[in-house]
Amino acid sequence: MAVQRVGTLHCIDPAEAALAVAKEKLKDRPNAVFHHAGVGNLPLADGSMDFGYSLGVLHHVPDTAAGIASCVAKLKPGAPMLLYLYYALDGKPWLFRAIWQASDLVRKVVSALPRPLKFAVCQLIAATIYWPLARLAGLLEKMGMKVENLPLSDYRQMSFYSMRTDALDRFGTRLEQRFTRVQIDAMMRAAGLTDIRFLEAPPFWCAVGFKALA
Repeated sequence: MAVQRVGTLHCIDPAEAALAVAKEKLKDRPNAVFHHAGVGNLPLADGSMDFGYSLGVLHHVPDTAAGIASCVAKLKPGAPMLLYLYYALDGKPWLFRAIWQASDLVRKVVSALPRPLKFAVCQLIAATIYWPLARLAGLLEKMGMKVENLPLSDYRQMSFYSMRTDALDRFGTRLEQRFTRVQIDAMMRAAGLTDIRFLEAPPFWCAVGFKALA
């Protein structure tokens, strides 16, 4: 965990419920500081942070490019910024894309439900769709088959807890954007990051860049 390796970890989220969960998980870590704020009003001084990361967040804001730039502004020159943004299914076959388009229609319905019902439906999706397909992919892989293009195969070695949280993130959020590797690279460079490197394995896309030296 990052909190174990730093002097002070600033945890920022616009949702009070999410902050409450983070506070509970990090209650024994006095070096964790919590801020109820959004990416547009980060309560940190420009050029003050040694590193930053945003994993699975900025594809849920209206202007992802502006969100990246806002985060980078808080970094010291030379500091790294780690990002995870939903990929635009780069290189996936048409059937994979068709299944995703169908799931996106489901997301638009589920995300509009009242919160308790939405949570319950997302848990049901995790149990009846994520878990069976992930375990099937794992079984087929053990039989020597390539499973990279099977839906939800990325979860074949993940816990059910991860499936539950990701199902809620995927289907419980009204705003979702997806980006190609080229688009992410362009947004990071426009925000002032250099030496950008992408993880060449799931989850796509994870990338790290370093704030340009002054």
